[in-house]
Amino acid sequence: MVKNVENDSALKNEPTAMNAITIDCVIFGFDKGSLEVLLVQHGEGISKGKWGLPGGWIYKKESTDNAAHRLLNELTGLDNIYLEQLKAFGDPDRFPLRRVITIGYYALVKREDYNIKAGFTASDAKWYKINSIPDLIYDHNEILSYSLQHLRNRVRQAPIGFNLLPEKFTLLQLMHLYEEVLGIEMDKSNFRRKILHMKLLVALDEKQQDVSHRAAKLYQFDSAIYKKLTEKGFNFEF
Repeated sequence: MVKNVENDSALKNEPTAMNAITIDCVIFGFDKGSLEVLLVQHGEGISKGKWGLPGGWIYKKESTDNAAHRLLNELTGLDNIYLEQLKAFGDPDRFPLRRVITIGYYALVKREDYNIKAGFTASDAKWYKINSIPDLIYDHNEILSYSLQHLRNRVRQAPIGFNLLPEKFTLLQLMHLYEEVLGIEMDKSNFRRKILHMKLLVALDEKQQDVSHRAAKLYQFDSAIYKKLTEKGFNFEF
């Protein structure tokens, strides 16, 4: 949360004491082999100078989904993001001033598709590697941990990991993504055999450009093929 609840003027068009509900968003990205999460630094309020997940108060006549998109855009500049709702976090003591329930959302984005720019009540916004997360405000470390576990479960059951990769990628980039998300090391040959056996990738007549090592073949994920396979009973399991 970023809104200053001690400043009455800051609550104009904001929730009353009976409407203590907020939104917090966990935005995952993948860059140079590392899984990252987008954090914002609070520019005002009781948490000024501290880092947390992008989020804030819901307007009185606003849906939770609309609030999530609005807050994410105001705080970081991200727009047109597919956000999936996680769950409500309602520990009575999670917020120091009063009872506040927050609804968590998460998303997977291609970093190169977006320019991050801090705004609204955030003084800064930047990506942090998942293994270098600072102490966050309130229960945001707990929300992040829950989101990461949710991502690990989902990435084994559906090909959502491709949302973090460029449109064209190598098998090694894909393997590094799974290693980062799942927190494990994989055997290169076994991974290659398993992922190609699923027949979800299209091999391109292209190779990497401007690399110092031997250029690797590029692939694309074919969502149309995945849809047809699932209609026939295909079960993605990694």
